[in-house]
Parts: sequence; structure tokens; C-alpha cells
Amino acid sequence: MTDQRIVPVILSGGSGTRLWPVSRESFPKQLWPLVSDRSMLQETALRGVGNDFLPPIVVCNQEHRFLIAEQVRAAGIQNPRIVLEPVGRNSAPAIAAAAVLVAETDPDAVLWMMAADASIADGAALQAALQVAAAAARNGYIVTFGMKPTAPETGYGYIETGAAVSGLDGVFRVARFLEKPDAGTAERFVAGGQHLWNSGMFVFTARTLLQEIERHAPDLLQPVRQAVAERKTDLDFIRLGIDAFSACPSISLDYAVAERTERAAVVPADLGWSDVGSWSALWELGTKDFAGNVAVGDVVLEGAENCYVRSDGMLAAVVGLKDAVVVVTEDAVLAMHRGQAQDVKKIVERLKAAGRPEAVAHNRSYRPWGYYESLIQGDRFQVKRIVVHPGRQLSLQSHFHRAEHWVVVNGTARVTRDRDVMIVRENESVYLPLGCVHRLENPGRIPLTLIEVQSGAYLGEDDIVRLEDTYGRT
Repeated sequence: MTDQRIVPVILSGGSGTRLWPVSRESFPKQLWPLVSDRSMLQETALRGVGNDFLPPIVVCNQEHRFLIAEQVRAAGIQNPRIVLEPVGRNSAPAIAAAAVLVAETDPDAVLWMMAADASIADGAALQAALQVAAAAARNGYIVTFGMKPTAPETGYGYIETGAAVSGLDGVFRVARFLEKPDAGTAERFVAGGQHLWNSGMFVFTARTLLQEIERHAPDLLQPVRQAVAERKTDLDFIRLGIDAFSACPSISLDYAVAERTERAAVVPADLGWSDVGSWSALWELGTKDFAGNVAVGDVVLEGAENCYVRSDGMLAAVVGLKDAVVVVTEDAVLAMHRGQAQDVKKIVERLKAAGRPEAVAHNRSYRPWGYYESLIQGDRFQVKRIVVHPGRQLSLQSHFHRAEHWVVVNGTARVTRDRDVMIVRENESVYLPLGCVHRLENPGRIPLTLIEVQSGAYLGEDDIVRLEDTYGRT
């Protein structure tokens, strides 16, 4: 008999460019605490915890694997399976891979697919709707959640509801899926009462989904099965076969299956849902002051109205603006009218075209051992701050073009320098000449912080020769 518990499947592959400069490819929006003290990934994962659920499957790209593993662990999620996509191929190959994995042990298991970057205010209503959807899934339907629209939103896709499904209260056939409408069409949808926002969440059994993929997207299923069959386990990660997964077409589950299947059903729900797809959405979700402003971080407002102002670094002062968005990070500032929030991606596209690193990466770069950030960069020198988590270590490495000087400012370091191993404490330093083989470790119980001064002809991050690495990097 199949286990009646539900398998949450979390897709964490997006880059969230409309929330630039906070969300970037190196650290996308689902990894940020945007609507609570937890990251959006953590909030999503915690929706699938309890007696009704099996451990989750998280599908992500390999660049984010250590960040995601750390966040899931910090949220208290037990025994997650983290599946690594070697290349991005949209949602259909990702969820198909999860379904093939689950079907190996229980093809009739119910999967709950959800994006890692949505906000849901009413958790109780979500769980109630999920039980309705799971019952429909066990009856062979591919079920989506349709959100009751609160405004004529043009940034969402819509679902037109059809007839009620006999014997399944609260479940309706999907008449059709509709693309993001213009403003007039959206107003008609909301006024008519037959259209719902497409949340992008789906519930189905592994068996049903794989049958429908085979029927409607057979060119997708074979390479996915092969990629899963060729998987390798790397630390706590499941690496899909590279060549097979790369051969998959890039297509969403909506296009591959949902819009083609005769088994599509929808559960209407009022969950306080948002895809958090823009800064204006965060203004709508935020706690507002008497003038309608949402302020996050070190912010001072004077005469501002209906603004969203966020600072993750320096003081941000806003005077006399209305309906504005101002976002400050350590290396970029965004200022715009709130009504043009969807145009942020145009800025990102221009920055990418210009080769600007701010388009895709933050000044702070995260690694499995901690993070580093550049403080000063000049001709033939660079100063960085490096933070190493307790018990973690960097790779054993050398450089062709630079020497380094490490000064410990907090914690205790164990430093390997060629054949020597030494303990370096606060206010002590060590010099690493060009070409020496070295490693940095934190043997203590508190974070290790040090200042690194690099000097040399070339200071790029690709001047690292890894000789040994705990985390399987090359």
C-alpha cells in the first residue's frame, strides 16, 4: 500500500531579476528573507513539514547547492533530497526528474510541486486546499491551485474554471490556461468571476505525471529517465547525468503537460498568495506606516508617501517622494516609480550587455565554508574580508600570480603553509608567498574573520589551483 503522505518538491532555479539589485544570479530572491525573518526557500520548505509529509525534494542548480543545503538545514528540515540540475531546463524536466526518483519506490506517491519564491499568508487555508488537491490527485488528476484574484493583475497567468468534478468537492475542471493579459482583459477576468490566478503550484501522483509526459512530451521523458539513471551522489547531493539532462527541451510544466492534458483540474483558494515578482509586490505585502510607506533596514523618511525603501547597507534617506521604490545594497542603488516595477529586468539586461558584474553577482560571494567580500581594489592589490564558519576549511591550494597576507581579527585560524601548520590568533598574521601551498581552517566554535591583502600581477578568482578539497570542487 502506498504511503499516504505527500512529497513536497521545491523548484529553486530562478534568478529573480525583477528584484535586482538584491536578487542576482549568484544569490537569487528565494535565498533572501524578503517577507519574514526566514528566507523564502525556508518559508516554502516549512509549509511541507509535519505528519502529512515525507522529506522534501529540492531541485536547484549546482552553483547554489551549498547555500540551499545550509538554509534547509538551518530551517530544521530533516533528510531532504537535493537534486542538482547540471543546466537549467525550466520546470518540466526538473519536476519530471523528481517524479522519476519518487516512482522508483512508490509510483502512486502524491507530489506537491511549488516554487521556492512565493509568499502565502494563510497557512491553514493552504493545508486545507492541499488535502482537497491530494484527493483529486489520487483520482488521477493533475491539480493546480487557482488563486482568487484581488485585482486585475497583468503580471500573472490566469486559469478559466470549467465544470465541477463529480464526487470531489472543491475541484473543478480547467477550461483553459491563459497567458498574462492586458489591463482591459484582466479587468474582465476579475469582473466575470470565472478566472483565477495561476499560482504555478501543482499536485499529482508520480505515475499520473509520468504517463501524461509520455503522452504529451515524449521527447522530454526519455532523457530525464536517463539522467536519473546516471545520477551520482556527491556529499549530500544527487547529481543528474549531465549529457542526458542537457538533451532535455527547455519547457515549463504548463506548456509540456498542463495545457495539453485532459486530466487538468483546479482547486480555487484564497491563500493570500503572491509570487513576489516585483518590488511593488513587496510594498503590497509589507507593513506600512501612517503614510503608506514600507521601510526595511537603515531608512529615514521625511514627507514620503506610499514608498518602498530598503537598505541592506548604508543609511537611505528619502524626502518628499511618492509611490517610489528605493533599494540600496553595498554596491548598487535602484530608484524608480513603483508603477514601473516590471521594468527592472531591462536594467539588468543593459548591465549584462555592458559586462557589469553587478548584473549577476554581489560583492559578497558565498562558499560552502563561509563567504568573502572585496573591501578595496587597486593596481596590483586587493583587500578582502573572509569569514569561515566553525569547523569548515578552504581547499588546499596555490596561486601562480599573487601572494597573500592574512590578519586574524576574530576567532582562531589553523593555517597550512607548505610543510608548516600553525595556529594564528586574533591580532596575529601570516604571510603566504607566491606559489606556496596553503590552506585556511577554522578549528574553533565561533566564526573566523580575517582580512586578506592580496598583491600581484593578476588577482582574479580563477588563479586558484586546488590540490585537495573537502567539497568536491575542482
